Amino acid sequence: MPLLLNDKDVNALMTMTDCVGVMDDAFRQEGVGKVWNRSRSRIRMPRGFHHLMAAYLADSEVFGLKTYTSFRSGTRFITMLYDSNTGDLLAIVQGPRLSQMRTGAVSAVGTKYMARENSATVGLIGAGFQGRGQLEGVCAVRDVTSVKVFDAAADGAQKFADEMGPQLGVDITVVESAEDAVRGVDIIITMTTSRTPVLLGEWLEPGQHINAAGSNHWIRQEVDDNVIRRADRIVVDSTEDAKIEAGDLLFPIERGRVMWSAIRDLSDLVTGHVRGRESDEEVTLFESQGIAISDVAAANFVYRKAVEAGMGQDLGLEP
Repeated sequence: MPLLLNDKDVNALMTMTDCVGVMDDAFRQEGVGKVWNRSRSRIRMPRGFHHLMAAYLADSEVFGLKTYTSFRSGTRFITMLYDSNTGDLLAIVQGPRLSQMRTGAVSAVGTKYMARENSATVGLIGAGFQGRGQLEGVCAVRDVTSVKVFDAAADGAQKFADEMGPQLGVDITVVESAEDAVRGVDIIITMTTSRTPVLLGEWLEPGQHINAAGSNHWIRQEVDDNVIRRADRIVVDSTEDAKIEAGDLLFPIERGRVMWSAIRDLSDLVTGHVRGRESDEEVTLFESQGIAISDVAAANFVYRKAVEAGMGQDLGLEP
């Protein structure tokens, strides 16, 4: 019978380290031609959006979809997982934690292959819900010792520092500007919904790695053209999706700052077709939109663990 799983179940059954491994495998499957991924579609309504994503992972023998709504009252997530051999519904995962973890874990995979091995300091712009997952992910793949965080809401940044510092065992300092957050750090994270750049290329220093994960709509642009110009390597989770909604890239490409031929997919890194960096001096950029294979892969892991542990609510539905 299909299982209903919630945020509590996800937290009990999957760690961030687990999720990073799951994402690595999902992009490996993509790199060897074993996935089908449908780009996000959106329905615009007067007071909000409906979003839909779907994917199939052949080696994992599952397919599924994520549907979520974003209205002023909040954002609500449901991921549905199916058996690709029988078409049976296996699980419904309800709640935002799965999406938060997979988003952070995908950036962590980018960091794993692109950031310098000795990276230990992080600058974070955007201390919201998804920013927490981003920092969790980076801390899972690098020995992070200190973090600087900036958010337009200073009280939100302080709450982030007070809660995430003890949770991750790192020193987190709230700073007064985005520039302060990124000066002198090894890894930069942007996780905002800003329509205008929050990270400027003139602030960058040799050797830094950037995870830009908030701009998943063509009207948003977290990094300016100079960031794109200064980046020696640019990798995306999906070129197909980036061509639809990566505002960080669409605007500079339109202005001739970079060409799509210079941008590679994360699956190319995971399968070893390209290298994440050639030297410690390169500036590297991972641009993440969030794609469906990551949701389906994460849901599959949680479902398998739930079956082993006897967890989840039996929905009482016919397969």
